[in-house]
Amino acid sequence: MLRAARWMLITGVLVSGQPFGRPPALRNIGLDQHLDAQVPLDLVFKDESGRDVRLGDLIRDKPVILSLVYYQCPMLCNMVLNGELHAMRNIPFELGHDYDAITVSFDPTETPKLAADKKATYTERFGRTEPMKSWHFLTGSETEIHALASTVGFRYAWDDVTKQWAHASGLILLTPAGKVSRYIYGIEYPKQDVRLALVEASEGKIARASDQILLFCYHYDPTTGKYGLAILNTLRAAGSATVIALGAFVFTMLRRDFRGRNI
Repeated sequence: MLRAARWMLITGVLVSGQPFGRPPALRNIGLDQHLDAQVPLDLVFKDESGRDVRLGDLIRDKPVILSLVYYQCPMLCNMVLNGELHAMRNIPFELGHDYDAITVSFDPTETPKLAADKKATYTERFGRTEPMKSWHFLTGSETEIHALASTVGFRYAWDDVTKQWAHASGLILLTPAGKVSRYIYGIEYPKQDVRLALVEASEGKIARASDQILLFCYHYDPTTGKYGLAILNTLRAAGSATVIALGAFVFTMLRRDFRGRNI
């Protein structure tokens, strides 16, 4: 294949507030921690049946798991939703009773039909229809999507070469008042992390900023290798930084132990 979709794990080592060594293709992509940000509750999207729904009517008396994907994504978005579903099936809380879930497509060209098809897929996998009424799959206009995405720190970009979106992955926990409580990065969400995040969000607690491990979905032409080479260099740099840090730690501990023995 001349073009291929790739995902890559990039550690969030920060230098002067910027991700260390991130390739140019991914520098405008990310999931920034806008903790305590108030989600605009007056935004109006369309649900999977095509009806207009106000975001504030979906975020009410329960914490919410928010995910931003696009329904025609060939790879990473499905992994995000699969990970979310797995967590939901394993935590000791009931969807619709203890918490709600909202998935929003950040592609303004996608339709409620695509949202309905995606919801049907995950309803079947979840195995229970009634709780899935509280997992909302939304689409919207570019203005509404941008307002929500910018509020929660979700940065994405259109790749005009491959006609697909480049984006990061993760879940965003919201309080019942619609404030950003916590981020869980990646595509696998440990049940203990999701459980704790829901408990904190339900109590209106705002977590502290955590280290980021971002999983990116991006696209490149293997005949040029431009993105691939940049990613490889990034991983080499991050790996070297990790080795240096570990080496310094071991040296410090050995030196301290040596001094202790000679006192």
